[in-house]
Amino acid sequence: MNIKTLILIIINSLIALVIALLSFSSYKQFSNVLNDRILLQLNSIKTLKQNQIEHLLKSEWERFEASELYSQSMDSTVLKLPDSIKNSNGIHDFTAYHVDKKTTIGFISNSKRGTKIKVFDYNKIKQILLERTGMGDSGESYLVGEDSRMRSQSRFYPNKTPYTILVKTKGVNNAFKGKTGRGVFKDYRGIDVYSVYSLIVIGNLKMVILSEIDVDEVTIPLKELKERLVGLTLAIFLLAVMLSLFLTRIIINPIKNMQKSLRIMAGGDYNQTSEFIKNSKEIKEMFDALANLKASLQGAVKFSDDIGKMNLNTNFKPKSSNDLLGKSLLAMRDKLIEFRNNEENTRIQSKRMLVNGMENERRRLSRELHDGVGPYLTSLKHYIENRVENEVKKTEMKKIVDDTISEIRLMSNALMPASIDDFGIGDTLTNFIESLKKSTTITIEYEDLTQQESSNITNHQAINLFRISQELINNSLKHSNAKNIRITLSEFDEFVSLFYFDDGIGFDINTVKLGLGIINIKERVEICNGTITINANPGNTTFEIELPIEL
Repeated sequence: MNIKTLILIIINSLIALVIALLSFSSYKQFSNVLNDRILLQLNSIKTLKQNQIEHLLKSEWERFEASELYSQSMDSTVLKLPDSIKNSNGIHDFTAYHVDKKTTIGFISNSKRGTKIKVFDYNKIKQILLERTGMGDSGESYLVGEDSRMRSQSRFYPNKTPYTILVKTKGVNNAFKGKTGRGVFKDYRGIDVYSVYSLIVIGNLKMVILSEIDVDEVTIPLKELKERLVGLTLAIFLLAVMLSLFLTRIIINPIKNMQKSLRIMAGGDYNQTSEFIKNSKEIKEMFDALANLKASLQGAVKFSDDIGKMNLNTNFKPKSSNDLLGKSLLAMRDKLIEFRNNEENTRIQSKRMLVNGMENERRRLSRELHDGVGPYLTSLKHYIENRVENEVKKTEMKKIVDDTISEIRLMSNALMPASIDDFGIGDTLTNFIESLKKSTTITIEYEDLTQQESSNITNHQAINLFRISQELINNSLKHSNAKNIRITLSEFDEFVSLFYFDDGIGFDINTVKLGLGIINIKERVEICNGTITINANPGNTTFEIELPIEL
């Protein structure tokens, strides 16, 4: 998901959530206020009608008791009262005893002078109940008797006798339990209504008075409000989408431009010169920072290029104390300068050592020619000049020539044994060591474990192994005071191993100044891609050298 879509989703989701919460809160608050107002108004109407009815009945009762009429003021053909009712003083509900079940309320008074009975003019109560001011189109107030049957005319069923309408609603049940309240529940028609109720008790008369109005009528403003809120919500949401699109365009376009620039820089091109729209202070600062980064990288790249070309005198200054790249490049340059200087010193030292080695070798060769071949040639010259005829002397001359040839052959083998090419390193070392044993008192043991017939040791490796062995033996003879030398040359499938041991005084490999011989040994091992392990303990000096077999 790209950042534009993400911003649109987040912003519009938040806006939609806020609008929905505000709309729901407003709707809920308006609904609660409307409910309270309706129920409060209905309660006022119900209370007024209840007071009017109670006052009317009490006034009529007082006049009835004050009258001197002791005859029954009723039609006995339509109203049949039981004796239990006739013997009970007070206001009574005669509806159940009416032949046609018309709502009838009457007064009964018993005294020594006789029994007075009067039917109350119910039209007076009817007028009070039919007064519908403030009750809208569906509002009504009505009475319900103890038998849960209606005692007043229903405005919804004008042709029905009230007594035939059964009213067992929540309000009626609560009122007969002595509770006065209000709420929203279904009425006798099964329709949701706002209702307030209370119990009227006057003497023997008990009726519930209810004032109600249909929920559908009351909620018309709520429905209109809901429609308006939905329309307003959609309008605000569409406006929010448009604004968020505009906002994301302002934010995203610079980010896309920066992304494009960074991709170009990631590809190694730091010389791009694209100009981008900077529509805010923050975005301008962001692109300025990108430009500074680009300039810093350009400087670093140029400096790196100069270092790559070994232009180590190029000037470069890090952008700040936190410029790790710049510091690293400077450290690299300093290391290269140091390496170049060391390399130059090493090169000069190597040349010096090479020259010294050549001079030493020439000096040794000169000494051996002078001390070895020279006397033989001098003696031979003496015999020739004196034209020796004696056979004994001629035999001595022949021996001198043979010794001269042997000495020259020995010197030649020391310089480059011809047997390496003919017989391999194993036999060459055997011959070399056998010849050394004749001229030294040190015990030298040599074990040849090379593969004579199918050896994979190259001529290059053989020459270096021979020179390494020469150097090791020469160091032992000159410096170690050793009494025993042991050498093993082994050939395996993947490498050739040279093991060298002497029981001399040893040396400290960490502090001793290594001579030309040890340096030559290490260099020869290195050029053959081999490894060397040195242990220079007194009485147990060892060199373990391994060269890989080159198949």
